[in-house]
Amino acid sequence: MAAAAPRPVARFERDYRIRFSHCDPAGIVFFPQYLVLFNQLVEDWFTEGLGVSYAHMLGPRRIGLPIVRLECDFRAIGRMGETLTFGLDVERVGGKSLTLALDAGGGGVRRVAARQVLVFTDLDTHRAIALPEDVRAALAAA
Repeated sequence: MAAAAPRPVARFERDYRIRFSHCDPAGIVFFPQYLVLFNQLVEDWFTEGLGVSYAHMLGPRRIGLPIVRLECDFRAIGRMGETLTFGLDVERVGGKSLTLALDAGGGGVRRVAARQVLVFTDLDTHRAIALPEDVRAALAAA
């Protein structure tokens, strides 16, 4: 009998209002701000979606999660005052890394899509470490 395919991790979404601080003088989202908002989404996903405190992981546990690969496609503009839905899907769980697909859209239009690879690291040595067991368990339960 063939092994069952792994269950996909549930999609995580949050709505974020586009603020003045996210925009250039034309009132359009300045593209690096999408990366800031995606990082906020990842933090919220860990803390609220997985139940693993992102602040505690980086602080007392000294576990970092740097981006080692990043791809972005900017498809349409976002404007100050809009509320966009930001979404996160897990594409791959590795021994030391996670590959995430992220997107943001509103009004039926996808504004940006990104893929990032995050690697778990020891913040004292800056070397890659295995996925923490609580993270792996939370991913399996999601």
